[in-house]
Amino acid sequence: MSAEAPPRVLTIAGSDSGGGAGIQADLKTMLALGTHGMSVITAVTAQNSLGVQGYWELPAEAVRAQYRSVVDDIGVQAVKTGMLASVELVATVADLLADCPAPVVVDPVGVSKHGDALLAAEAVATVREQLLPRATLATPNLHEVAQLTGITVLDEGEMRPAAEALLAFGPRWVLVKGGHLPGEPADLLAGRDGEEHWFRAPRHDNRHTHGTGCTLASAIAAELAKGREVPEAVAAAKEYVTGAIAAGFALGAGIGPVDHAWRLRGC
Repeated sequence: MSAEAPPRVLTIAGSDSGGGAGIQADLKTMLALGTHGMSVITAVTAQNSLGVQGYWELPAEAVRAQYRSVVDDIGVQAVKTGMLASVELVATVADLLADCPAPVVVDPVGVSKHGDALLAAEAVATVREQLLPRATLATPNLHEVAQLTGITVLDEGEMRPAAEALLAFGPRWVLVKGGHLPGEPADLLAGRDGEEHWFRAPRHDNRHTHGTGCTLASAIAAELAKGREVPEAVAAAKEYVTGAIAAGFALGAGIGPVDHAWRLRGC
């Protein structure tokens, strides 16, 4: 007798050849959280602990075919988007998600951990106008908040206005990630109905944090696929990613990855 399939989660993102972020981080996270991860690859990067040496976008036709292949046969219970790179790919993915019945987590990836651009400047408007309206939840860091809204957040008091500006683009929820601010990290989850939740975690003295954003967005998608509501999914995902950051390890000569398997290792 065959076992029942676990919840199914689809990531639409770029490949990280170093294995710490992107599709690779997404699939590791989904497995660690008890779901079945599937992928639509949008771009291939040459990437390691020192940065992104180059990337090559896949044709929109290939992205569309991957999506239809998975969704039409296997189905999905949550979707996460990451690196989409270009105007054409952002628009293609937004169009594909227009009739998606599952919750969609949009991680509006603009730059890598090392500061390398992963989204064409001219694609930012397409993210705002076409992709964010499809999102159940958007998860920008403060660099991406500034890129999308023009608002530079310098303290926690400015996070709510930034969230309101992002909600105006159409997502149902926004998680403004405040990890780049000094002091104890705080993230703000804001809903269109005025609902607000703050999530705080200790700051770990560990520079090996490559893949944090991808991991958090994928963890939220995994929890949504299990049937959790957005606030509960974010809380569970935050607990997972905080442990992954604490257990991050050195790899190569630069910034190592978070440890997606920290629970399995008993950390």
